[in-house]
Amino acid sequence: MSTEAQDSPSNITGKRIVYTIILFLIVIMLCVAGWFLQFASQAASGDKSETIAVIIPTGSSVKEINILLANADLVRNDIRFPVLAKYLGIASKLQAGEFALHRGQTPQELLKELATAKPIQHAVTIREGLNIKEIAQIFADGGWCNREEFIRLSKDPVFLKSVNLGSHKTVEGYLYPDTYYLTRKGQTTADLLRMQVRHFFAVWNDIKITPPLGLSPYEVVILASMVEKETAKAEERPIIAGVFYNRLKKGMRMQSDPTVMYGVENFSGKLTRKQLRTPSPYNTYTLKRLPVGPIANPGKAALMAVLHPAESSFIYFVSKNNGNHKFSKSLREHNRAVNKYQRSKKKKK
Repeated sequence: MSTEAQDSPSNITGKRIVYTIILFLIVIMLCVAGWFLQFASQAASGDKSETIAVIIPTGSSVKEINILLANADLVRNDIRFPVLAKYLGIASKLQAGEFALHRGQTPQELLKELATAKPIQHAVTIREGLNIKEIAQIFADGGWCNREEFIRLSKDPVFLKSVNLGSHKTVEGYLYPDTYYLTRKGQTTADLLRMQVRHFFAVWNDIKITPPLGLSPYEVVILASMVEKETAKAEERPIIAGVFYNRLKKGMRMQSDPTVMYGVENFSGKLTRKQLRTPSPYNTYTLKRLPVGPIANPGKAALMAVLHPAESSFIYFVSKNNGNHKFSKSLREHNRAVNKYQRSKKKKK
């Protein structure tokens, strides 16, 4: 083939078109690359020392995460964000939860932080002696669950069976008091209840022994809940537990005011004579033994007090109205204490 044929005008034109197309594609690629580079390297407004909490719901897509971050002014809502996440190999690593993210970062920096960030932990304290309704209110106030759902599930037979409490009517007594560290990662009401029950059994398995008087483990929890409600003084718990044991051995009624209060619907805060005399599954002024179930959720100290009660001859106690109690060995001594600490208090009013 001749040189003239190779360099014919049609071939030259064809080559120019190919070169032009290639050049055009290169320019387009450079423009696209520049477009992405400009987005990836442009920092958002704000100081990097500042953080803002952002909640990423479980199951959020990268596009949805982009919108959430944009609403927090951490990045623009841009089609390039999902592409950048995929290019960086981060798209599948973005987590659900609540995170403290730094302001003033580039999208690239923000994506890398979000992929490795640890969820914010919130301390929620459940103190000793609270009942199911009170605990439900604490979690509801923090936005962790619906109060009524918490209460409903706490006595749901299917749930009770799932936490090995199938023989009980509620989880009362097994919601272990402690400070729990929660993250906004889509935990359910069942998760909150299960967390506390699991903690109870971890503590119980560490301290359990054969209870005095052959009480069952459930009766230990019932008695511990009564001790918990009777006193907040650590040194008094074993003594009060001992008083209850002494009364059980003598066949005496427990006569514990907190049990009566628990059994009264919408208790107003002041016990009446009628309430003390009205039989109920929790009224230990009419019952000959323990109430039908726990009246609160005891901590380790109350459980230990019941498992290791103080030995004494005390069978009565009455509040001194200063956080302490007067313990008595006889009814006569107890009546004198009641007259001194309770009736004198009423006269002063």
